[in-house]
Amino acid sequence: MIRRHITRRILEALADTPVVFLQGARRTGKSTLARHIAATTHPARYVTLDDLAVLATARRDPMGFVTAWGGPVVLDEVQRAPDLLLAVKAAVDRDPVPGRFLLTGSANVLLLPRIAESLAGRVELITLFPCSQAELQGQESSFVDTVFTTGALALKGAPEDPARTIRRALVGGYPEVVQRDSDRRRRAWFTSYLSTTLQRDVRDLARIEGLTALPQLLGHLATRSASLLNRADLSRDAGMVRATLDRYLALLQAVFLVDFVPAWTANIGKRLVKAPKALLGDSGLLAHLLGLRTADLGATQLGRVMETFAANEVQRQLPLSEAEPRLYHFRSRTEHEVDMVLDAPGQGLVGIEVKSSATVHPRDVAGLRALREATGSRFVRGVVLYLGAEVIPYAENIHAVPMTALWEA
Repeated sequence: MIRRHITRRILEALADTPVVFLQGARRTGKSTLARHIAATTHPARYVTLDDLAVLATARRDPMGFVTAWGGPVVLDEVQRAPDLLLAVKAAVDRDPVPGRFLLTGSANVLLLPRIAESLAGRVELITLFPCSQAELQGQESSFVDTVFTTGALALKGAPEDPARTIRRALVGGYPEVVQRDSDRRRRAWFTSYLSTTLQRDVRDLARIEGLTALPQLLGHLATRSASLLNRADLSRDAGMVRATLDRYLALLQAVFLVDFVPAWTANIGKRLVKAPKALLGDSGLLAHLLGLRTADLGATQLGRVMETFAANEVQRQLPLSEAEPRLYHFRSRTEHEVDMVLDAPGQGLVGIEVKSSATVHPRDVAGLRALREATGSRFVRGVVLYLGAEVIPYAENIHAVPMTALWEA
């Protein structure tokens, strides 16, 4: 079993919160992790709603189903029976003992108002992403917290052949994918995965059949991953009216196939109106949708894959960070851009650029310079992640850093 770094946070939450909801994309390892916790550090009964008989019972008599288990219980894939959440709410209102329920689900609770309202103030949400490279290698990583430390940059990356780093990005982090040793077998897994997710999970959420346009829309999003989302252009290319497009985008976000990174501005109120960046939830999934293989080192879409890969790695560290930053992107009035901005209240912000090459040129730090000028004393440092092997200072508080520092730090 791959040791998941988020386990510590789950156990901390179970120690003082009645309901802990472990959410994340299908096949990221939620059930495996929940079973492990229930069998070791937090003894509990394990019940899955993927069992049709169990699901039928939960839907028929939610209150009886919840009260029947008595002590701590793990309810797996709970979004399949939304009425169960009202019963869980009633149970913890009567007896708010910490750690009573560990729920898992393949849908983002914050995007499902009916579920979110049921447990408001009673639940801690924790997201399990596909595996990070540090988890796959069985080691810790503190990249996010390290870049927020003031003074000299205490980062380094283990020397690695750029082809090896690119291969990591093309494979991604789904546990079952990294265990397959050929492109053909990985393609077979992703094909089945997308079919299951789009036909079952999205159908369950939408309560309608025949969402045949979703695979095509996901393909359009793949060509836009790590790019600004222009909904008008996407609506035209996908052949959808805006209302349908917005609904389908919300569904894809709800099942963690895509995320939207907001723009950073000094005016917090404007962040919601500026265009976000689309970001596929896993670089291996992105490579599959783009038809790339591990031999495609010179592919025209490689930069898109590498930026998505780096953003995925950073996202997977955010819930573990002591700095607790939020992820944004930056674009100035003069159209200087920074791929990622980490903004930590009270601790400043860090800009991160991603380059899919082994060299960094002065023009590659122009966006970071613009961010530094725009943010003044809040700017902690800028980092250019690249495929080279050395940490290179480029300007005041701006360094080129090997991409391997994401998991070797």
